[in-house]
Amino acid sequence: MTTTAASPGFARVAVLGLGTVGSALAGALARAGVPVVAVETDEASLARGAERTARVAGDRASAAPVTYTTRLEAVADSGLVIEAVPEDFALKADLLRRAADLCGADTVFATTTSLPVTRIAAACGRLPRTVGLHPVGHAPEGGCVEVVHTPVTDPAVRTAVEDLVRRTGRTPVAVSDQPGFVGGGLLLAYLNGAIAMFERRYASRDDIDAAMRLGCGLPLGPLAHADLIGLDTIRDGLRGLYELTGESRYLAPPLLGHMVTAGLLGVKSGRGFYRYPQEAPARLAAAAPAVARPVRSVGVIGSGTMAKGIAEVFARSGRRTVLVARTEVRAKEALDGVARSLDRGVHRGKIGTADRDAAVERLTGTQDMAAVAECDLVVEAVAEELAVKRAVFRRLDRVCRPGAVLTTSTSSLPVVECAVVTSRPESVLGMHFFNPAPVMRLVEVVGTVLTSEEALGTVRAVCADLGKHPVSCGDRAGFIVNALLFPYLNGAVRLLEQHRASAEDIDTVMTAGCAYPLGPLALLDVIGLDVSLQIQETLHRAFQEPTLEPARHLRHLVAAGYLGRKSGRGFRAH
Repeated sequence: MTTTAASPGFARVAVLGLGTVGSALAGALARAGVPVVAVETDEASLARGAERTARVAGDRASAAPVTYTTRLEAVADSGLVIEAVPEDFALKADLLRRAADLCGADTVFATTTSLPVTRIAAACGRLPRTVGLHPVGHAPEGGCVEVVHTPVTDPAVRTAVEDLVRRTGRTPVAVSDQPGFVGGGLLLAYLNGAIAMFERRYASRDDIDAAMRLGCGLPLGPLAHADLIGLDTIRDGLRGLYELTGESRYLAPPLLGHMVTAGLLGVKSGRGFYRYPQEAPARLAAAAPAVARPVRSVGVIGSGTMAKGIAEVFARSGRRTVLVARTEVRAKEALDGVARSLDRGVHRGKIGTADRDAAVERLTGTQDMAAVAECDLVVEAVAEELAVKRAVFRRLDRVCRPGAVLTTSTSSLPVVECAVVTSRPESVLGMHFFNPAPVMRLVEVVGTVLTSEEALGTVRAVCADLGKHPVSCGDRAGFIVNALLFPYLNGAVRLLEQHRASAEDIDTVMTAGCAYPLGPLALLDVIGLDVSLQIQETLHRAFQEPTLEPARHLRHLVAAGYLGRKSGRGFRAH
């Protein structure tokens, strides 16, 4: 192959198809100084694709020229030909076969498909010199590209393509040719779950996206992310994966097909789940509650990490706060823990000494449940065991004044199970804080079929006053965040146990490809593998979906005592 200093192995690259993926690749190559010939089927598509490509390429002086044409014959002198047309096997195979007839024996071919690369490579007659080139996630800067090799791919070809990907500022990850590769399967299943959640009206568009951004630190919510990728691209990818695997997590909800048929494709068409540029997916605005009861005093039941964090949040907000633990010793230890946290806040400049002292003064601890008798709001934050929580709510029902709102901080258990053991189920709901509670802005507000609008409004108003962002959802296992997050995490563990990729590569695909703050396996280590297993088991029991069965490897690690960071070892040593 001809070589240049700008692009190891490839003097010129041809890109066939200038849709979302093709224009992004063509623009990135030109930006990196690689001459590109871009081919489209007609002049109108070529003009639209050229505009998208130019936006990606920018106006750097070092950028290489892009030649735009509708003539396939223009690919003849290219060292690499990248196919980026719609997800149709016959179309892709025919196009690559025709390109192969025009090119020399040394030309390398790449397909952007999520379909089996080996099958397409065989159809075009260039098996050893064909790879998959699968961009993951559309990260705003850099990104990750899966370089998919077949059983007979020439190692030198794979190396040359990986080097080219690096030249564009993206991270190449070598993966084998199996359904979904690594990032494609994980990401599409996650986005599909969010679309299905929205279709069922379980939560609003804005609440779904805000929950995943604030609860997981993601740069985009899943529905905004789907708009960025393109709803037609997602539909085609899901269709291909479902045909290959038969797994229900890849079965696209009807809404997705309807939107594509209607031309609502996302950013590229100006409208998808959002309108562009009129609506801003990044804007976070919680709706004001219509009716709310005053909340001047708060009770927190529990002495663990979440209870201490929640008590600190309320004490800092100016409300008298009572923490109830099982023993006086535990109550004293919890208060000491809050005091240390406040001291750290002073040291880091997050809170003043006067505010710290005032918060400590407002917070008291006891083992006597009767201490919350006059509280306006009580938050239960004990162990994630239904029997324990129900026992707490029975006692709260006896001691709390009429009109008090009772909430549970459960992350996965049915809230209604706690409500029905009281004489006031209309005043019981979920108030799911995220750890660490003083830092994380998200609170999932979970109403049951019995919860009154006044109780819901009260909790939403309190959240807003605390500087938190409440999102509303129904009383279903996992609520929003865990219902979307843990199937994604479980899928990553399955990839590892099937030896599809290393832990490092799995995490790199999602951090580099989607700009996620942590890869799925690193995140599991942070959460705790035992906690993660418990949540996954809850989701599996609730939905009876085979793909929600906890991965065997996760069970084995927990049984061995490898629980993540807190034990010193999980998917990695810490």
